[in-house]
Amino acid sequence: MKLPRRNFLHLAAGAAALPATVRIARAQTYPTRPVRLILGYAPGNAPDIVARLIGQWLSERLGQPFIIENRPGAGTNIGTDAVVRAPADGYTLLLCGTPNATNAALYDKLNFDLIRDIAPVAGVLRGPYVMEVNPSVPAKSLPEFIAYAKANPRKLNIASPGNGTGSHLAGELFKMMAGVDLFHVPYRGAQVFPALLAGDAHVYFGPLLSSIEYVRTGKLRALAVTTATRSPILPDVPVLSETLPGYEASNWFGLCAPKATPAEIVDKLNKEINASLAEPKIKARFADLGAAVLALSPADFGRLIAEEIEKWGKVVKFSGAKAY
Repeated sequence: MKLPRRNFLHLAAGAAALPATVRIARAQTYPTRPVRLILGYAPGNAPDIVARLIGQWLSERLGQPFIIENRPGAGTNIGTDAVVRAPADGYTLLLCGTPNATNAALYDKLNFDLIRDIAPVAGVLRGPYVMEVNPSVPAKSLPEFIAYAKANPRKLNIASPGNGTGSHLAGELFKMMAGVDLFHVPYRGAQVFPALLAGDAHVYFGPLLSSIEYVRTGKLRALAVTTATRSPILPDVPVLSETLPGYEASNWFGLCAPKATPAEIVDKLNKEINASLAEPKIKARFADLGAAVLALSPADFGRLIAEEIEKWGKVVKFSGAKAY
């Protein structure tokens, strides 16, 4: 049977429009069932708090439960691997952050490539480290500390909660840019602050949230914060880049999905997360955690991840750090 040319063109146009119609319908109805939000951290810590906040916002805005699933281990790689292997349908998401960017260089063999296998969805927050010293260290400012460290190579030690952690690499970036030789001492997580308070450790790049009370009570001296702008919680403490231009180190978190997740679902999640981040109560909640909102498009969040992988790869190579 031959169709008139006009009827044929109408049918062809309708067929071409069908995939777009399906995509729009899929975005409008998503989600129709519970969504898993996987994170590579144990319950009760800061990333877990962030994930539960995100899950609460999205559950309220999208009408389906966002279930938090903790899969700690291997520096967040176990959780990331689970998401990479999940169906790319929008029902499995990943809380990704700074460790995901550093792991590409820290681990010799990974079962995934973050850039190849993960789709950036949205940024959520960014928080600083505090460069803090035991009061026995004879330096009241960052320039004084650098001068003292250069005059006394390896006399000062720099603590971290473990080899290859964010605090460790923030300190290594400082050593690289300042040209100082500090001896690295890795502790087991919570043992860092007792060592620092006792004077066994001299300097530490600590997360702001866990450091703030020690600084406020004078038990530790804050020399600088590591983000590009000053922290409203420590407004009198300078940023490190005022002394070392270009220095920046931070804890950041965002949402990612398996690589082939439909763009319309990614865009819908991004829109809802950014709408939540614009709310004053959310900004205030993050400020209480010592962090600022990180509202980005999927493309901009992807660029941030790529830039962080490149930057921390250079620091890992400089330091010789390896994950054990």
